[in-house]
Amino acid sequence: MADRKARNRSSRAGSSRAVRAAAAAACASLVLAACGSTKDAASPGGGGGGEGRVGVILPLLTSPFWQSYNDYVPKMAKSEDVDAMKTVNSNSDPSQQITDINNQLNQGVKGIVVAPLDSAAIAAGLDQAERKGVPVVAVDVAPEKGKVAMVVRANNVAYGEKACDYLGGRVRTGKVVQIMGDLASVNGRERSKAFRDCVKKKHPKLKVLEIPAEWKSDTAAAKLDTLLNSDPDIKGIYLQAGGVYLAPTLQTLKSKGMLKKAGQKGHITVISNDGIPQEFDAIRKGQIDATVSQPADAYAKYGMHYIKAAMNGEKFKPGPTDHGSTIVELPSGILEDQLPAPLVTEKNVDDAELWGNTVQ
Repeated sequence: MADRKARNRSSRAGSSRAVRAAAAAACASLVLAACGSTKDAASPGGGGGGEGRVGVILPLLTSPFWQSYNDYVPKMAKSEDVDAMKTVNSNSDPSQQITDINNQLNQGVKGIVVAPLDSAAIAAGLDQAERKGVPVVAVDVAPEKGKVAMVVRANNVAYGEKACDYLGGRVRTGKVVQIMGDLASVNGRERSKAFRDCVKKKHPKLKVLEIPAEWKSDTAAAKLDTLLNSDPDIKGIYLQAGGVYLAPTLQTLKSKGMLKKAGQKGHITVISNDGIPQEFDAIRKGQIDATVSQPADAYAKYGMHYIKAAMNGEKFKPGPTDHGSTIVELPSGILEDQLPAPLVTEKNVDDAELWGNTVQ
């Protein structure tokens, strides 16, 4: 669950070219990498019996969600009997993430678990891993192309739809705003489109205003402040990532005298995504109303589970799993294990089974 680079339509193309150029430069610099079009048969990976080190690459560490995921990784690696190396932080930079993958490959890892920053740009790193015969499991974000053994992810379309239905059931009519993620990420695109389409179809009396915030807290705060100046009658807010948007949203509302508790006149209904402890506290205080719990613990657990299985040469197929989820085949042909992501409100916020209540 994740936080990224600013792009408009014209700058996005330039950024993509920069990422591809960085990937090409990294490829050229790899003495041991097979940068041609065929797989390096002499490289380690693939069928290594599940033995060997696994590289784990994070997208960022500025969000409480990813901080929690980072803390879960060594615990889940141990429970799944995986030799995971110390995690690497790509620091919200898609080009750096490709370099990080290549660095891990040069260190001889037999598997990689990565949370992609950019759904398209990550293909350069995935191609390098495939050439080296090293299986990859993607967590949180599904690549647009490239080979991965499995994507471990919750249903992001459902995130947007749950937010739409929650707000639609309480606001009924008027203006609502969605603070969106980075649209270079499939997560940002799916949540945004699902929310927008659901409102249009099921709650047509709502007017959707949008803030593209690229998973950046300062961007969210500045744009929300401006929007509230022009549209002070906003009745609902959907935060696509509580880890980065919760604090600036609450601070902005408070600074304008608009942070009213649930049940009070003038309360703005807020639903978020992530399921971090800070969101649960805000629900208990009546500052926000709900969140969708993105399973940081299960992301770490099943990332380790699938990479070990892939290193053992196991293959997967669509269908129900033994852990309450369903593996689906995406249009790209990639398989995705869609983990459960429950809605959390004041009614179940104290549920001990929620990972956000287990974090110290």
